[in-house]
Amino acid sequence: MVRASRGEATPGMWRREAGTVLRRAEALPAQAAAGAILAGFRVVRAPTEWSPHAHPLHELVWVRGGTLTSRVGDRVFTVVEGHGLWMPAGVVHAGRATAGAEFSDAFFALDRTPFAFTEPKAIAMTPLLESLLTHLSRTDLDAEARARAESVVFDVIQPSERQFSLQLPGDPRIDAIAEALLDDPADSRSLEEWARRLGTSDRTVTRAFRQTTGLSFAQWRQMLRVHRALMLLAEGFDVTTVSEVLGYAQPSSFIAAFRRVMGTTPGAFFGAAGAPGDVRNSVSRDQNS
Repeated sequence: MVRASRGEATPGMWRREAGTVLRRAEALPAQAAAGAILAGFRVVRAPTEWSPHAHPLHELVWVRGGTLTSRVGDRVFTVVEGHGLWMPAGVVHAGRATAGAEFSDAFFALDRTPFAFTEPKAIAMTPLLESLLTHLSRTDLDAEARARAESVVFDVIQPSERQFSLQLPGDPRIDAIAEALLDDPADSRSLEEWARRLGTSDRTVTRAFRQTTGLSFAQWRQMLRVHRALMLLAEGFDVTTVSEVLGYAQPSSFIAAFRRVMGTTPGAFFGAAGAPGDVRNSVSRDQNS
């Protein structure tokens, strides 16, 4: 596959890209005036970052042709095409979208939404759900037509089978490791090397990762690399480039690691035909992850 013309692939998961546009969240009404759901979309021309903020309404965001990353406290969520992220009202979060992403969002009035996801959650963006929300972005719908469409949205919206969430340690003993790897997931320093750098023991680092993330150091770093891989693959970079950028000795090692975390190969996850290196920019609608 020919790599999308979006600059060089960089390993950083939370490192700010050159040319990033910094934005504040737009002010929203306390209610979705025309109905229960206020939907819209825009194209993000440059890498864009939204500073930490919260909304008075529940928010559902999704993208096409790129990725969205949201940091919520001690968790990082990665949103790729075919999936969305539900953000409950009042939850403080920061966000980033890659250049060229078609960024869509829908806001749900608290008193008119007959369900409640009380924490951030990955949502399966089925063709039906996307079509309904696109329909609701129209400004010429009468009240009855809007109410009918909203009722179907409430019926079909469902969490994804897998959640694109990376738990950060939030532990001063190992936060320096996590932040360094967020900046550069390809950092190959061993657990022993990190322990020496921090002036602590291997056992302390191992125990801290287990206690705070439920994963070993090696498993957590692998999970982080797969999150970053999802972003790079969705931006159009091929498997060989992604494996090199993330520090794998060869593509087969990266593919094996991706399969261990996601349960399938990059090519199958992104609905590619043919060789694993031919990863296209559309997530398979049949694959919930």
